Amino acid sequence: MGDTISLNAEIRSEVGKGAARALRRNNLVPGIVYGGENKPQAIKIKFNELLKLLRKGRFMSTLIDLGIGSNKEQVICRNVQKNVVKDLPTHVDFMRLSENASINLFIPIQFQNHNICPGIKKGGVLTVVRPEVELIVNAKEIPSELFVDLSEFEIGDTINISNIKLPEGAKPTITGRDFVIANIQAPSGLKSSDDDKTEDTSEDHESDTKEETDSE
Repeated sequence: MGDTISLNAEIRSEVGKGAARALRRNNLVPGIVYGGENKPQAIKIKFNELLKLLRKGRFMSTLIDLGIGSNKEQVICRNVQKNVVKDLPTHVDFMRLSENASINLFIPIQFQNHNICPGIKKGGVLTVVRPEVELIVNAKEIPSELFVDLSEFEIGDTINISNIKLPEGAKPTITGRDFVIANIQAPSGLKSSDDDKTEDTSEDHESDTKEETDSE
């Protein structure tokens, strides 16, 4: 189960672009909470509190206990609009979560046991193709991250989604193929050496063929 963070908001009666600009001048960010059986609720959040959580990372894949006045709802952030110049939040959307709801989220991947990975110890390089994977998960059981154990991977090995143990009930949004997460590539020096050997072998073969032709 992933972490849960807390955030406080106030009910917002101000609507329209002018009202939204006025809120931002007062260091407040307008937002909305929707979903579930209740009607959408306009809210406003303190700019500094929201920005602090955004800068911690993984804000959009973490359960949020959102306090609105005396009420508290469990939500997840579905969208953060930002100023294109300053990259600062200007509006935020939250979705209410029900007990059996399923949602799509990008979950980060952590690679473990670099120090004992046979391929890396031989000079191989871990190349990450997907640092995160989009999963369909139960809204109340969001994993904070996925893990890959590198302890048995050699140079040239490919790490696929099948090599990751997914939480119970979770499944990738990509179906029908065992897609690549990462691979362990040979170091560039070894690659160059192998290429040279291939070229030498090719040249030797061409030389042998030429000699045979000449002798005929």
